[in-house]
Amino acid sequence: MSGNPVLLLHGFTTSAERTWREPGWIDLLKDAGREVIAPDLLGHGNAPKPHDPAAYDEVEKLIEDLLPDGPVDAVGYSAGARITLVLASRAPERFGKLVVGGVGKTLFEPRDGNKILDALQGKDGTEDDMVGQHFKQMANENGNDPEALAAFIQRRHPALTKDDVARITNPTLVVIGDKDFAGPGEPLAEALPNGKLLTLPGVDHFGLPKAFAFVEKGLDFLGAAPF
Repeated sequence: MSGNPVLLLHGFTTSAERTWREPGWIDLLKDAGREVIAPDLLGHGNAPKPHDPAAYDEVEKLIEDLLPDGPVDAVGYSAGARITLVLASRAPERFGKLVVGGVGKTLFEPRDGNKILDALQGKDGTEDDMVGQHFKQMANENGNDPEALAAFIQRRHPALTKDDVARITNPTLVVIGDKDFAGPGEPLAEALPNGKLLTLPGVDHFGLPKAFAFVEKGLDFLGAAPF
């Protein structure tokens, strides 16, 4: 093996298979000689799917327990990117380079998970919320459990402020599409002491994982690009 192991954390309503294996991340990293740690988050994929929101309060701790003793590089998308940043803000020495996708300005704004939760639960008035409806569709596909995902979104989220992010001294690449509701990416990239921003034209939140530039530039940033 050459280089740090790489932790891959997927986003809400998806899985390691869909976010990382299908677009080629896992195979390409292994071809580059990297060990890959790609868990399904609690409530997703092949992980247990409890329906009690309190069961998800320790999601970050579950991921932290998977980390080896030495430093890891990490790539996170959407909810997985937020978890990556929380863990790196607590213990930057446990990480090398970071790539975070699908996160930006909204990280520092009050959370509005209720709109997505309402869409998941099919409440009236959510039909015109395209983001919520997309999450609802994904929550009902690929063996997902909508009740577990509703519990996940209601969990107690650790705080993540600009002061928290300022503790992340690791080289960090922020990747976001210019059509992403989570953007723009500048507030996050500027809050990171060693942050770099890549904005992809014409890419929205849900299209980012399969965007070739995300894979290409992310692997290159980690020093694992075969291109």
